[in-house]
Parts: sequence; C-alpha cells; structure tokens
Amino acid sequence: MRKYVVLLFFLLGIRAIACTNFIVGKGASTDGSVICTYNADDYGMFQTLAHYPAGTHPAGTKRPIYDWDTNEYHGEIDEAPVTYNVIGNINEFQVTIGETTYGGREEMVDSTGILDYGSLIYVTLQRAKSAREAIQIMTSLVNKYGYNSEGETFTICDPNEAWIMEMMGKGPGSKGAVWVAIRIPDNAICAHANQSRITRFDMKDKKNVMYAKDVVSFAREKGWYNGKDADFSWNEAYAKPDFSGRRYCEARVWSFFNHFTDNFDKYLPYAMGKEKNCEPMPLWIVPNHKVSIQEVAECMRDHYEGTPLSLDQDIAQGIWNMPYRPTPLTFEIDGKKYFNERPTSTQQTTFSYVSQMRSWLPNAIGGCMWWGNDDGNMVAYTPIYCGMTERPECYNTPGADGVNFSDKNAFWVCNWVANMVYPRYSQMFPSLKQVRDSLEQSYFNLQAKVEQEALTIYQNDKAKANKYLNDYSVEKAQQMLARWKQLAIFLIVKYNDMAVKPEKDGKFLLTKYGLNEKVERPGYSDYFRRELIKQTGDKFEYPEE
Repeated sequence: MRKYVVLLFFLLGIRAIACTNFIVGKGASTDGSVICTYNADDYGMFQTLAHYPAGTHPAGTKRPIYDWDTNEYHGEIDEAPVTYNVIGNINEFQVTIGETTYGGREEMVDSTGILDYGSLIYVTLQRAKSAREAIQIMTSLVNKYGYNSEGETFTICDPNEAWIMEMMGKGPGSKGAVWVAIRIPDNAICAHANQSRITRFDMKDKKNVMYAKDVVSFAREKGWYNGKDADFSWNEAYAKPDFSGRRYCEARVWSFFNHFTDNFDKYLPYAMGKEKNCEPMPLWIVPNHKVSIQEVAECMRDHYEGTPLSLDQDIAQGIWNMPYRPTPLTFEIDGKKYFNERPTSTQQTTFSYVSQMRSWLPNAIGGCMWWGNDDGNMVAYTPIYCGMTERPECYNTPGADGVNFSDKNAFWVCNWVANMVYPRYSQMFPSLKQVRDSLEQSYFNLQAKVEQEALTIYQNDKAKANKYLNDYSVEKAQQMLARWKQLAIFLIVKYNDMAVKPEKDGKFLLTKYGLNEKVERPGYSDYFRRELIKQTGDKFEYPEE
C-alpha cells in the first residue's frame, strides 16, 4: 500500500474522510440549472454562513491569510482592486466553489505556501465572474504565493458550466502547484468525495480541459511516471486509490450515481474496495432522467439505503436502527483491524448546501444556495440568494462558537435536535423528517412566486429586488430556527424515557381527567430482539410456569 494515499486519512487526522460534492450539468437538471453541493465535514468545526462584502481597494492593499481549518496566520497577499459580494460559497455572479480533500503524496505538500484550500476558495469567489475565470485565478494565486494544503478536488460552477479541478503542491518552498481541470458535460452528473477522481485527460481538448504546463513533466522529474503524455493518469501518479479511498470515498460517489442510472452494480466491487482488479467508475455519467434540485438534496442525506453497503444490516445500528457510526472509522479487536462504513450523510457535518445557478435569470435571482447548518439529513435547507449582504442571525450569531451554545444559533439548535435523534433514530426520526420535509417543501413551493415578484421589482429597481430576496431569505432561516426549537421541545416531551406519548396532529392526547394518555412502550425492534437472543441464548428466556 502506498503511504501517500492514506496520509491525510490516518496520519494528519484533520478533516479525515471529510466532505462530499455532487455536480449536475444544466442539461441534466429538470429546469436547466447547474447544481452543485457540499457537505463540510469535520469533528469540532463550528461555521457560520460566510459573508464577504463587495469592495474597492487602493493600490498596495494587502490581505492577511489565515488558515481556514486552523486559523493559523500564513502571510499576506495583494488585495484585488475590486472584490465581489460573497455569501456562503456563492458570489454575486452565481459562481460556486466547493471542495473535498483527498491527501495524495505527502512530499507534495508545501508547508511554506500562503494559500490553504479554504482561503483559496473565498479569495477566488471575491474575484471571479465565471468558473473559467475562477480556475485561472486559483492557479495564478498558488503559483505566486504557494499552496499550503494537501491534495484537493474542487467543484467550480457558474450558471453555464460545471468544472472539477484537482490540485497539489510541489513540495516545500515550491511556490506553485500541479493541477488539471475538466469541464463536466452539460448532460452529465459528477461527484467526488475525498478520493482523487481524475485519471487520463485529453490534453488536446482546449475547450473542456485545462492543466498546468508541467503536470506530466513534474511527475517524470520525481520518478513517478515514465510513459507518454497521452497515457498520463493524474491519480495514478499523484493519489492512487487504495482500499480506504474506494470504500470510504468512492462508495459515496457510487451511491450518488446509483440513484440515477441502471445496472450500476457492475461498479460495486470497485466501491467496496476489497477486489484488486476492478473497473473504476467513470468521472461522470449521463443520468437516466432529468435530476431535480429536491432529488439532489435527498442524495445529501444518503446512508446507502437499499444497497449492500446499507447501515441497517448489523448490530452496530443499535436498538433503534441508527444509520450513523462512531469514529474513528477503523478500530481494532483481538489484534485485527476493522472499519465502519462512511456514507454521505454524517454526524460531523458543520454545514451543507445545494447550490442552484440559473443562466436565464438575473444573477441576484438566479443564484440560490439551499443552506443548512448541520448534517443535511437533520436540517431543512433554507434559501440563501447570492446577492445577500445581510445574514440571518441564526447563521451568524454573536457569542456562539464551538464551545458556546446559543438557542439563537442554527448550528447549536440543529445539533441539539440531531443529537437527541441519532441514538433513537427509528423511534424519533419520523417526527423530525415530518417537520423537515414540510418546511423545505413550503420553501420550494414558494420559490417561483417569490422569484417572479423579485423579477418584477428588479426591472425597475435592482437594489430593491436584492433587498426583497435578502429579507425573504432571512425570514425563512429564522422561521426554520423557531420551528426547530419547537421540535426540540416536542421531542423531549413525546419520547421522554424511551416511551412514546400518543398525539394527534401535533397535540398530545389527554384523558378525560386532564392527564396525558397512557404512554406506548415499543421496546426493541424485531431485528434487535433476534440479535440479542443470538448473543445471549437462553439467559433471558422466560420460564414456563
């Protein structure tokens, strides 16, 4: 096994097996939107909804760079004369950038570089009007200032194009990076999840492929490749998939593709990771039907349900069928090493989004980021329009951080609810799902009406239209928070002490004497009962009397 492939996952321990991105080309979506997603996964990470206001800056202005993961000061770069408004991971021109970390070769990390992957994303969003321009800016910046991160896969999209770019440094003090960027066909979907996915690429296709001039020669110089340019494979040279890269990471890609194509089981051996000589998955596929924004949101909530990787087939699901597993992903018992599955939906998500970019609308209306401040399965995504200049309080709460709880803060309130639900999943999740889906569907149902009103206003006053959408986004985020606090109280009352208080239409039933009706005590699931008896034999068998 090549040590550089597993470096990030098992040695550094930062953002381990973290993050998932899905991509949908405009010809593959139901309404012509370009769609991309991001789960930002990292234990202990607390994040607000990012905002960088547009601005102008005098010549000579410097910008300090602090590492997005650690907050360590790295140095400074020249500020751009003009910067654009950024909210979350989308800017005022609907450009959206996400990422997943795959690690790659240890010796390629430039510890002296100024720009880490997170800083690179947000600096670029403030400077780019299109996906192609974003790629040019990102690569120029790292060539000038150095790239201080492990191997990354970036999703870079605008209302017309979707790109995937993979980048790695060239070692300490190198002030540069090797990289390759490929445009995803308009009629296709793509995904990446902490494993480098680019293999061979057509160096002659200047319209759809961009790459560093030394992308092949650098590998040759290091002795990692000695074939023809046309046969060069990015991840074979820089980040070859191993078991962990396939089972923990590529399996998430497989599950996403599996929702939208037929007979995809032929790639299951590759995703499961144990067979050595398996056909790898393609970088993209053409889906068997047009994909909706709601379907993509549901894929962010995936736990491999209905597949051989499903988490409801063993005792680790516990009494209440929990599709989550504790970390670290590996553990040892009696000298043997074992592992847990790692699905898309995971408890360590700090924020999740589904970004919708539409070319036929003005940017302020066309760019909508459906955003949630926790595990996508446990939140209702609320609309965040790309021209927003004022954030909802719940996504940017004074005083709230990773160690300071606030009931005004979405991250903490959503985690409060989620952490009640996780260990008693099959018992409590239906109540959460009902509220989640009801809220989310109401937002989707309102979208056309709200955007038509915004478009009418926009024709006469662009600033007023932007404020209208800003106010609407704030209103819905705060509405979600209020409803989630109600949900938290409802859950503790309804499911107190592992019993269930009967209710109808959200109201608890009372006896004619004014007390709560007798509680229900569901006990173990059939699955767990059988597993318990397998383990204990006749220990708990009730004797005949």
